[in-house]
Amino acid sequence: MTVPVTLSISPAIRLGAVGFGLIAICYGFARFAFGLFLPQIDADLSLGSSLAGVISGGSFFGYCISIIVSAFATERFGARAVAVAAAGVAAIGMAGIAAAPNAFWLASAVMLAGASTGLASPPMAAAVAAAVRRDRQDITNTVINAGTSAGVALSWPIALIIGGQWRLAFAAFAVAALVLAGVLARTIPPAVAASGSGLAQGVLPPLKVDIARLIFAAFLMGAASTAIWSFGGQLATLQLGRGAMGSGALWVAIGGGGIVGAWAGALVSRFGLNHVHRVFLAAMACGILAAGLGTVMAATLAGGVLFGAAYVMLTGVYLVWGVTALSDRPATGLMIGFLTIAIGQTAGAPVFGFLLNEFGPTGAVLVFASLALLPGVMKAQKGQRRTDMQKSGPSPTV
Repeated sequence: MTVPVTLSISPAIRLGAVGFGLIAICYGFARFAFGLFLPQIDADLSLGSSLAGVISGGSFFGYCISIIVSAFATERFGARAVAVAAAGVAAIGMAGIAAAPNAFWLASAVMLAGASTGLASPPMAAAVAAAVRRDRQDITNTVINAGTSAGVALSWPIALIIGGQWRLAFAAFAVAALVLAGVLARTIPPAVAASGSGLAQGVLPPLKVDIARLIFAAFLMGAASTAIWSFGGQLATLQLGRGAMGSGALWVAIGGGGIVGAWAGALVSRFGLNHVHRVFLAAMACGILAAGLGTVMAATLAGGVLFGAAYVMLTGVYLVWGVTALSDRPATGLMIGFLTIAIGQTAGAPVFGFLLNEFGPTGAVLVFASLALLPGVMKAQKGQRRTDMQKSGPSPTV
């Protein structure tokens, strides 16, 4: 008698893979690819630096609204529904960007595409909390979070394949988002919150000292990051004089460096949250300086690698910080940290655009590199190694 053999994929691997793909599309394509294509979009629609900063800030504003909605909806309707909605909104927003005939239409589409990123992260945190062993949750969450890097790194090769046509690129990204929506519907668990954890508690928990420190740190880091996310392509074009080739190479460097962020959970477990936080804030400041002011390709690319690694690592740090501070409500804990990053980006992009117009690249980049160091004054109360915390109780596996 032959016994059939079935292959079982662990929840950590399955959710890590589909979550990585969702974050790659929503963050890498729907949100951050705008900065890569900004020089070409500006040439076609005559935006200017100040208006480009406002539009980019609109993307971050859409994120701010949607991540609050996502945390609420995940606790009310479950992870699967919200994750599928995130992919659908990304597809609609990117299709709108591809078809934009003017700046107003573009701004609306960019805001909608940016909203998909806010929808994407909380349901993945909730799904991981429900289906993955506790001792693998931080690593799984930070692997998913590193999907940003893949999306950023892939956006330029895709642009090269289709001849640098930004409209065609965003149309292709929209199709990819639709395909992923179907995959998510088959793989993400519902993960509806337990009774009493959603509406009864409200969307936002009572403010704690640890949460207040997280908010301060995440806001400043988010604001500083817009120097590269919103204007990196434009800075590379100005400094290197190589057009789309220079900005595209920077984007691949940022994406490649960002893969390091997949190890955020492991590094926090090994060295503690506060040490990892401060080291990578310094790395971000150095990356902004090198990528924003480099006049030779090697310096710009090195800065891109450093910035990408630091940014994704820091978002992983804030993810772990928020989920640890609100361990009973992981979607809300993640929402607070990521929402505050986006609020900082909403404020930072127009300010950087103004400084760029008034003082040129050097003045703007120096101010924002200095800004990147300030979050280091904040110290997480629960900054001990995660492995110590895991020994205190049983692991709620599903």
